[in-house]
Amino acid sequence: MDSRCESFTARVLQQRPTYLKGRQGGRIVPVAAIIAVAANTEGRREIIGLGIGPSEAETFWTEFLRSLRARGLGGVRLVISDAHTGLKAAIARVFEATWQRCRVHWMRNALAHVSRGQHTVVAAAIHQAFDQPDRAHAGETWRKVSEQLRPRWPKLADLMDASEHDVLAYMSFPKEHRAKLHSTNPIERLNGEIKRRTDVVGIFPNDEAIVRLVGALLLEQNDEWAVQRARYMTLETIAPMGDDAIISLPAVAS
Repeated sequence: MDSRCESFTARVLQQRPTYLKGRQGGRIVPVAAIIAVAANTEGRREIIGLGIGPSEAETFWTEFLRSLRARGLGGVRLVISDAHTGLKAAIARVFEATWQRCRVHWMRNALAHVSRGQHTVVAAAIHQAFDQPDRAHAGETWRKVSEQLRPRWPKLADLMDASEHDVLAYMSFPKEHRAKLHSTNPIERLNGEIKRRTDVVGIFPNDEAIVRLVGALLLEQNDEWAVQRARYMTLETIAPMGDDAIISLPAVAS
């Protein structure tokens, strides 16, 4: 899906796969539909890419990201995704951008090291870091909580040590945007709708059929975002994320 074929500057790029089933050579195989959503320098969201592949290997991710760059995508400062090893490596290879690990998915992985009865207490302790005013204080609190949890849950503490920079990357960006930067939740509703519509089909005969259906749904969503009066991010707060000067734009017609 090529919604943009010319130069397109984005500050934030969110990526999230949707898993479908398709036929290949008479076999039913899992297919990953990769959706890329960007927040541009005008503070508006756009769907800029759809990729279909048999897996989430680094080669697949790298090819997809390179296709976005080849079509003109530039200026990316932050990429938000799940913790797929292949994707993280591809981001580092293709873009000079910070990677933000989805905080929601990380928390689920973290709490897997804790008994269910302690989930609320441990989650509250970790959230102290997220409530800090800036990255420096967040990191200090994160490490302090890790040491407090280590005697009872050493694996959780080790996970916190290894993932501090990935989970707290969004704290270096404007605080007005942090609720939209720390996870892939902003596109979960879109993925949920795609999953609902594709479940009706069940098994797709080929990749082209997936592109036709999913692509149509993405175009509908893109049009909806285009006519929204309110911007996803304001010009004044998105400007510090890049070198561009704040541009005065006309109001969007209601």
